[in-house]
Amino acid sequence: MRRLSRSLSVTSLSGVLPQWDEEELQVEELLMFEASWEVTNKVGGIYTVIQTKAKITVDQWGDSYYMMGPYFEHNFQTQVEGCDPPHTAVQRAMDALNNNGCKVHCGRWLIEGSPLVLLFDLGSAAWNLDRWRGDLWHSCHIGLPYEDREANDALILGALIAWFFKELTDEVGDSPRVIGHFHEWQAGPGLILCRSRRVPVATVFTTHATLLGRYLCAGNADFYNNLHTFNVDKEAGERQIYHRYCLERAAVHCAHVFTTVSQITAVEAGHMLHRKADVVTPNGLNVKKFSAVHEFQNLHATSKTRIQEFVRGHFYGHLDFDLDKTLFFFIAGRYEFSNKGADIFLESLSRLNYLLRVQRSDVTVVVFFIMPAKTNNFNVESLKGQAVRKQLWDTAHTVKEKFGRRLYDSLLKGQIPDMNAILDRDDFTLMKRAIFATQRRSLPPVTTHNMLDDATDPILSNVRRIGLFNDREDRVKIIFHPEFLSSTSPLLPMDYDEFVRGCNLGVFPSYYEPWGYTPGQRHEPGPGSITLTHRKADEPTRKSLFTLGQKSPPTCPSTCEEVPESAAVRDVSAL
Repeated sequence: MRRLSRSLSVTSLSGVLPQWDEEELQVEELLMFEASWEVTNKVGGIYTVIQTKAKITVDQWGDSYYMMGPYFEHNFQTQVEGCDPPHTAVQRAMDALNNNGCKVHCGRWLIEGSPLVLLFDLGSAAWNLDRWRGDLWHSCHIGLPYEDREANDALILGALIAWFFKELTDEVGDSPRVIGHFHEWQAGPGLILCRSRRVPVATVFTTHATLLGRYLCAGNADFYNNLHTFNVDKEAGERQIYHRYCLERAAVHCAHVFTTVSQITAVEAGHMLHRKADVVTPNGLNVKKFSAVHEFQNLHATSKTRIQEFVRGHFYGHLDFDLDKTLFFFIAGRYEFSNKGADIFLESLSRLNYLLRVQRSDVTVVVFFIMPAKTNNFNVESLKGQAVRKQLWDTAHTVKEKFGRRLYDSLLKGQIPDMNAILDRDDFTLMKRAIFATQRRSLPPVTTHNMLDDATDPILSNVRRIGLFNDREDRVKIIFHPEFLSSTSPLLPMDYDEFVRGCNLGVFPSYYEPWGYTPGQRHEPGPGSITLTHRKADEPTRKSLFTLGQKSPPTCPSTCEEVPESAAVRDVSAL
C-alpha cells in the first residue's frame, strides 16, 4: 500500500467548508450525505445506529440530509417510498449517472424521521469494475482480488458515490458546501476516491469496530492485553484480508476527520490503523420511545403471548411443559460465534440444563439464537408446526361455538344442561382427529431454516456436542432462527423490539464489543440483559442490566461499572 499522508486534516478545512463565527454552522449552507453499506440493508449493529439517529438528524437538517447505500430490489420495495430529490443539483447529479447506465434510486426510508436516501444499483455499474480497480491501484496501490465479491462490491459503491459527489459539486459550485460521512471499510473506497480525485467534499470517517480486531478476537487472540504487540500487516496478510485492511486504513488516513464510537475503539484504532481518533462520538439510544414505563407490562404480556403461540407450534407433539412456567432467553447479533459469546452461552445452557434436571425443576427455559446465517428456505417441520397449531386453534373454536350455542339454548329453556349430551359424537371425532394430528415421531427442530452448511455450522456443531436436541427430558430448549426477525415473516411475524419485549432475559457475553449497543438497547425497554464489564451502558446499576467481569484493555479505563452483587442476585432470582 502506498503511504498516504493527511495533507488535509481537521485543521485545514478552510478550502472545503465556509468560515463561520457562530457556534453552529447554518444548515442552509450545507448538504450532508451519510454513506453506509447498511442503509436500508440490515447486516449488523450499524443498521441500528443509522436507523435510530435518523429522526433527530432530520429534525435538525431537514431535506439537507441524505443517506447513501447499495440498492437491493427487495429492500427498496419493502422499506422505501420512491420520490424525486428536493434539490435540483442532486437530481442533475443522479441524471448524470443514470444517463451513463449507472442507476441511482431516490426515496424516503420508511423509518422514524423518513430520511431521504440515495441507493446505487451495483449491478448496473459492474461493467466499470476493471477500470475502477485500476484507478484504485494507481491512486494508492491497493489491489483487490477478483474472488472477493464483498470488497469489489464496496469498490463499485464507493466509485459511484465519488462520481456522484463530483457531479454534485460541479453543479452547486461554492454553495451549498457538501459533507460526506462514511461508515466502516465498505464505504471507505468512496472516501478514498473523493480525496484522490480532489473532489471538494469535507469527509468524515467513522469506524465502529476495526476489521482486524474482529478477526483477531475470532481467532482467540488475547486481543486487549496485546494491542501494542501485533504486527498488523503480518496479521492481516495471514488472514487473507490485507486488501480490506488497506481499504480501511487508507480511508482512515484520507479522512479530514476520523471518529470512533467509544474510547476503547479509539485506543484500538490507534494501534490497528495508526491514527488517533479526532473525536469520539458515542452511539446513543432514543430513550423517549421507552418513556411510557407504565405501558410496558401490557406490551410484555402481548408480545409474550405471541412468542408462546410460536412455541406451541414449534414444539407440537412434545409440548409437555407449562408455558406459564417457561422463561424466554435470547442472544442476537452478527453471526460471529466466538466474538458474540455464543460459545460461552451454549456451554452455560448445557450446565443450566443439567442443574434443572438434577433438581427436577418444573421451570423450562426456551432460548432463541437470532443470528443471520446462510439458508435456502424455511424448515418444513417448522412451517408444519405452525400450520398444525393454527388447525388446532380453528378446531377448538369450532367446538367452542357449538358448545356455547347448546349451553345457551339449554339455559334459555331453564334447564341445567347434560354435559355428556352437550357435545355430540361428531365433536368428539373432530377433537380426536385434531389430537392425532399433533403426533410426531421426530424431535422438534433446533433450527427454523434449512442451513446451507449444516455439518460445519458453529452453533449446530456445538448443539450436537452438548446434546441439547429438545428432548422431552431437557429443561432447556434451543431454537436457532438464522435470519433477522421481521413482522412479515410467515414463521415468527414479530419485529425485533416486539420480540425482545416478550422475552425475560437477553444474554450478550461478547468478547469483542467496541460499543455494546445491544445490551443497553435491550435493558431500556424492560427485560433484563447480561453482558460484560468492558461494554458501555448508561446507568449500569439499573436492575435490568447485569455485568460479568472481564479484563479491560491496559491503556483504557473500564467503560462499564459492575453491578453490585446483591442487586444482581436479587433481580436474577426474580426472573
